[in-house]
Amino acid sequence: MRIDEFTQSIDRKMPFNPVDDCAIYMRNDPMFYRKSLFPIIMSMKDMYNKKQTLNASKCLGECALKAMESYCKKYNLGKIENVFTDNDKDALIQKIFSEEMKMIKDGAY
Repeated sequence: MRIDEFTQSIDRKMPFNPVDDCAIYMRNDPMFYRKSLFPIIMSMKDMYNKKQTLNASKCLGECALKAMESYCKKYNLGKIENVFTDNDKDALIQKIFSEEMKMIKDGAY
């Protein structure tokens, strides 16, 4: 099955999890990672080191939306609404936040 065959209405189930796929895109697309995700991770690290409270939505909300738009555009999937549900943005934010915070706490950054 080709990626362009997935440009269907939201009622039709995708044969993969778009949240997981977008999270992989965020980390593996060199330009997106360098320009969008990595600076936010470094900001989160600084806040963590200063013992400030981190809010997942405030830290990653705009980045997640930008990632979803960029992901849909790169793979010619059409509008975001064709691929992601209303809850997917929050799921993406929580997924990236929890995984990156674990790495920050473990000293990977």
